[in-house]
Amino acid sequence: MMQTVVRELLDLLRLERLEDNLFRGQSRDIGTRYVFGGQVLGQALSAAQQTVEAVRGVHSLHAYFLRAGDISMPIIYDVDRTRDGGSFSVRRVTAIQKGQPIFVMAASFHEPEPGEEHQLSPPEVPKPEDLPENHGLDAEKLAQLPPKMQRWLSQKGPFEFRPVYPRDELHPVKRPPYQQVWFRLIDQIPDEPSLHRSLLAYASDFHLIGTTTFPSGISYLQPNVQMASLDHGMWFHRPMRVDDWLLYDCDSPSAQSARGLARGMIYDVRGRLVASTAQEGLIRVIPPATKG
Repeated sequence: MMQTVVRELLDLLRLERLEDNLFRGQSRDIGTRYVFGGQVLGQALSAAQQTVEAVRGVHSLHAYFLRAGDISMPIIYDVDRTRDGGSFSVRRVTAIQKGQPIFVMAASFHEPEPGEEHQLSPPEVPKPEDLPENHGLDAEKLAQLPPKMQRWLSQKGPFEFRPVYPRDELHPVKRPPYQQVWFRLIDQIPDEPSLHRSLLAYASDFHLIGTTTFPSGISYLQPNVQMASLDHGMWFHRPMRVDDWLLYDCDSPSAQSARGLARGMIYDVRGRLVASTAQEGLIRVIPPATKG
């Protein structure tokens, strides 16, 4: 039987169709303060895909996170069928809560066709089976965190992550702005390409913006650090499966003005580049209050 957390995630992404171009998605409380950005990204892509011919797969998306999502409420996804051309389709999706847009996305779809090929080679890193399983923080470290964050970090999620160069998020040291993380869904799922793309969009929001904090030696677990995704770009290059190991190769070329930019390339175990990502995020370090 499929593991419960995986089945719940699949249900989360399938959405309820209200009208031809209108969908409703539930929100999943994973322990974060607001709706996880990857959830909105994956659901918006799921909604857009349901309005496009199955033969046309998404090749790029560009999204903006406008407001924090309320985890206690469902999200409405309004799809605009912007264009259906001879080989490309474009969709615009607005995610709505409480009558206000919290997220907007444009996605482009393309029918498969032959063409020239090249790709960058993957980094030389240990294979996932040669890395230790990531069991998260131990009980002593968890106890130092707020209860809601303890629940988020202690529960088993639908994805398994094995960082090549792990770091202590409670006591991070300064290091160069790059990291590689192997990841996969913890259970096998049906061979449905659109579902795998939605799940890859969901997972692509993990680890990316965190890479921008490495040179500063700060972490999202620190109470004086405020982080949020501002936008997200993604390009799908080749077919893949999220229930097989994928390598997320992330770097950050710049951080400034309380914003950090991160880029990612996602490879399968054969070394094929299957997707690329880019994201800018808000990174605020709140100074301690002065006594007056």
